[in-house]
Amino acid sequence: QVQLVESGGGLVQAGGSLRLSCVASGRTFSNYVMGWFRQAPGKEREFVAHINRNGGKLYYADSVKGRFAISRDNAKNTVYLQMNTVKPEDTAVYYCAASSYILISGVLTARSAYDYWGQGTQVTVSS
Repeated sequence: QVQLVESGGGLVQAGGSLRLSCVASGRTFSNYVMGWFRQAPGKEREFVAHINRNGGKLYYADSVKGRFAISRDNAKNTVYLQMNTVKPEDTAVYYCAASSYILISGVLTARSAYDYWGQGTQVTVSS
């Protein structure tokens, strides 16, 4: 079992920046592929970013590419999402997720590929 706790959400003006954190506990963090997802009101939860176990492979949704950056610190059991140049359409609840899938190559963008989820942190971008 892995427990995930997100933090860092809040209210930010369009064009601003925010950094989300997700701390994991319970199992060896470096064994898990990590992802960030988000869910806006009335919409389905969507993929945002992926990072593999050693941080060497990153992947982003087109909607955030060039603005967001995912990273991880395995010594601190933490994954981050740096959000820059935010837009009102980035408003959503952001979730981190962990996957035990044995990934040789490629990326995990499907919700079903992730085993554990945090409770989410709200990000609101004002125009």
